[in-house]
Amino acid sequence: MAFPILGLFLSGAISASALPLLKVSENHRFLVQEDGKPFFYLGDTAWEIFHRLKREQVDLYLQDRAQKGFTVIQAVAIAEFDGDSVANAYGCLPLMDLDPTRPAIKEGPDNDYWDHVDYVVNKAESLGLYIGFLPTWGRYWHDATKNGKPLFNPINAEQYGEWLGNRYKNKPIIWILGGDRSVDNNAQRETIRAMARGLKKGDGGRHLMTFHPCGAAGSSQWFHEESWLDFNMRQNGHGNNFRAEYAKTLDDYNRKPVKPVLDGEPIYEDHPIYFNAKENGHSVAADTRRPLYWDLFSGACGHTYGNHAVWQMYQPDRAPINDPLMPWIEAIKQPGATQMQYARKLLESRPYLTRIPDDSILVTDRVRTAVPGSGRYVFKATRDETGTYAFVYCPVGRRFSVNMGVIHNSSVRAWWFDPRNGKAIKIGEFSNAGQREFTPPNLGEELDWILVLDDASKKYPTPGQKN
Repeated sequence: MAFPILGLFLSGAISASALPLLKVSENHRFLVQEDGKPFFYLGDTAWEIFHRLKREQVDLYLQDRAQKGFTVIQAVAIAEFDGDSVANAYGCLPLMDLDPTRPAIKEGPDNDYWDHVDYVVNKAESLGLYIGFLPTWGRYWHDATKNGKPLFNPINAEQYGEWLGNRYKNKPIIWILGGDRSVDNNAQRETIRAMARGLKKGDGGRHLMTFHPCGAAGSSQWFHEESWLDFNMRQNGHGNNFRAEYAKTLDDYNRKPVKPVLDGEPIYEDHPIYFNAKENGHSVAADTRRPLYWDLFSGACGHTYGNHAVWQMYQPDRAPINDPLMPWIEAIKQPGATQMQYARKLLESRPYLTRIPDDSILVTDRVRTAVPGSGRYVFKATRDETGTYAFVYCPVGRRFSVNMGVIHNSSVRAWWFDPRNGKAIKIGEFSNAGQREFTPPNLGEELDWILVLDDASKKYPTPGQKN
């Protein structure tokens, strides 16, 4: 059933996007723009931005994230914290009478919930940012409401999806279904499929689509082979152990049919580690850097950062969720957010669409738990498939050796890349043979580094810089 007078509902968001559409690369490993130019998905979790922020706050937040090199803002239309029944910052609700087939729309601009969503989407676009748009948080299709049934079902999910897809068909959107829930039965699965159908009907299939799962899970678990799922998203979760959480990114990379994969929710900065601050404390920037490089060097097509105060837009007059450490307006300045862009710059400074994971670069130490490591201290490696460059992430200042044969040239140029400030230190140029030991500039448990090895004949720029 189509929405009546649909055109009436599209105020404020129908102009053509200033940003290019996105698609999956020809090798099915990465995301690219329409012309084939690589697109690095560097996301931030601003789940409650539509629901909790006023426009001047939206401007401040989005300008900060654009300046820090983010490319995607992940946000939820019907937000987790009673977004169905608690009004936004301007006193507006998204639905009439909790009915997904009746979005609460008023004629004219700037006077309803969806006009405010339009503002956020358009402001992000003006700053070069895409919105990773969740139509609803998972509780509304997964959990029973007061009447004993979820808010969404296969019928109204498709209608809502069609309306939403039509409204934002010309905007820079990446659709993210799901919302932190598992798919436990066929009714839930069919609701997700119906919403995907509706979105595609509404936007004509113009936008990429994925699924945000519950913790320690991935979209591949339920939907990998379905045609609407363009790329896999994981929520590796809020722990800091490679084997327990982040090794699963490579598992999804290796699935057939081949699809891009990224971690849409790793451990947030300032988050209680494993949700147990009493035992484990709160995470720091180093805890967010390790999953960044673990995931990317496992073949991920991008990465999402989060801060525990920012995702919930915490401020002192608002009930805190799981003990955020500071108001969001302060938390956006935390170092981990700034440091994410350096990974993007590093990968964009070398051939992008030919990068593959390859831990055979690493020489296993006599003590295997030292190199390639265990727990928080796992080394990961990636390279160009034609052997023109290689990167090794060392999460701890520790000597290690590499197999030099991965570079297919007789001469190698080596660098240290600092993930804390994005600067590179030239090690030198030398003959390429056998194995070679490298010692990071600093030794210490929180001092991570990236070793960069280049085919010297390619004359690549300084790591992290463009030609």
